[in-house]
Amino acid sequence: MRVLLWVLFVVVSFLGGMLLMKQQMAETIPTEENNALLVRNENTAPTTNPSLAPAPATVPLGMTPQEQHTIQLFEQAAPSVCFITTSTLRRNYYSRNVEEIPSGSGSGFVWDKSGHIVTNYHVIQNADKATVTLSNGKTYQATKVGQAPEKDLAVLKINIPRDELTPIPVGTSINLRVGQNVYAIGNPFGLDQTLTTGVVSALGREIKSVAGIPIRDVIQSDAAINPGNSGGPLLNSSGELIGVNTAIYSPSGASAGIGFSIPVDVVNWVIPDLIQYGEVNRPLIGVELTRPLRNISGAVVLNVVKDSPAETAGLIGTKADNNGNIILGDIIVAVNNDPITTNSDLYLALEKYQAGDQVNIRVKRDDREVAVALKLRASAEQ
Repeated sequence: MRVLLWVLFVVVSFLGGMLLMKQQMAETIPTEENNALLVRNENTAPTTNPSLAPAPATVPLGMTPQEQHTIQLFEQAAPSVCFITTSTLRRNYYSRNVEEIPSGSGSGFVWDKSGHIVTNYHVIQNADKATVTLSNGKTYQATKVGQAPEKDLAVLKINIPRDELTPIPVGTSINLRVGQNVYAIGNPFGLDQTLTTGVVSALGREIKSVAGIPIRDVIQSDAAINPGNSGGPLLNSSGELIGVNTAIYSPSGASAGIGFSIPVDVVNWVIPDLIQYGEVNRPLIGVELTRPLRNISGAVVLNVVKDSPAETAGLIGTKADNNGNIILGDIIVAVNNDPITTNSDLYLALEKYQAGDQVNIRVKRDDREVAVALKLRASAEQ
C-alpha cells in the first residue's frame, strides 16, 4: 500500500508539472496570429519621438528641410520667370521676300502687372522681333519699351490680362554678404525653367557693359550660369530678386563657377526710367567727349551741346585753328570730390546726382586748372 501511494504521488506530481509548464508557454510564446500583428504594428504604429515621425504623404521620405525650402522657393518664383527668343528680318537675295531669322534666346522676369518684362540689353540687341514665353507655356509678341546699354538692361512689354502675371518680389543688394545662398532661374541653352544654386562668391566686382562703360558693384556667384541664363533673376533665400544674371567668366564658354549679376539696387533705379522715358534719365552736363587719348588723363570735351549747363558754365570744346591744327577742349579732371581719369569715370560720377543738383567741375584748360559750377539737367530735357 505504501508503495502504491508513492507511485500515485509521483504520477500526480508529473502531470501537475506538465500542466503548469504548458500554461507558462502559452503566456510567453505568441501564436502566428499574434506575431503577424506585431509586425504590422512595427510598420504603422506612430513613434513617441517627434523627430522620427514619418513625413507627410505629399513630401518624399528622406527629404531635408533645405530641400523642401529650395523646392518651395522655385515653385513660387518660377511663374515670374520667362523665356525670350529673338529674331531678325532679312530680305532674301533671290526672292526679295522678307524672312524672319532666329537670332538668339535668353531669360527675363515679370516686373509688374502692366506686362513689363526685364531682361539684359544684349539679349535683344539688334533684334527686330522678340517673343516672351511664360511659365505656363503661353507665348506673346513683345514690344521694346526702353534700353540702357551702359547697364546691360532692357524692358519689353506684353499685352496680357493682369491676373495672369506674377511680378517677381524685389529685394535689395546693399546688405548682401559673401557666403549667403543664392538661386538662379533661367533658360540655359534653351532649356526652360532651370534652377541652379550657389553662394555669393564676391561683391563689388566690375564688368564692362555692351556700351563699353563699366558696371560697378556687380555680384559674383558660383551658381551655374550658362548661355541662355542672361536676363534671368538671381534670388536670395527669401525668393527676392537681388540681381540680374548677365555674364560669366569662362575659357570654354560654359559655366566655370564664376557668374556675374547686375545688383538689384541698380535695377531699381534704371527700370522705372526705362519704362517712363525709354532710357535712363540720368543727369547730364551737356558735353560730347572724345575717344580716350594716349597720355591724357581725364575726359576731353569734344563738343558742347547748345543751351546746355556746360554752355552756360562756359566749357570749351575741341576745335581746329586756321592752320588745321587740333586744339583740345577742356579736360574734365574732377566732379566735386570724385577724380576723373576716363570718360567712364565721368558717367559713373554723375550717377550719384539728380537733375537740378549743382556740382563743381574742375577742368584743365591750356596750362591751368579752372573750377566751374553748373546745375545738372535731366537727359530727357536735352
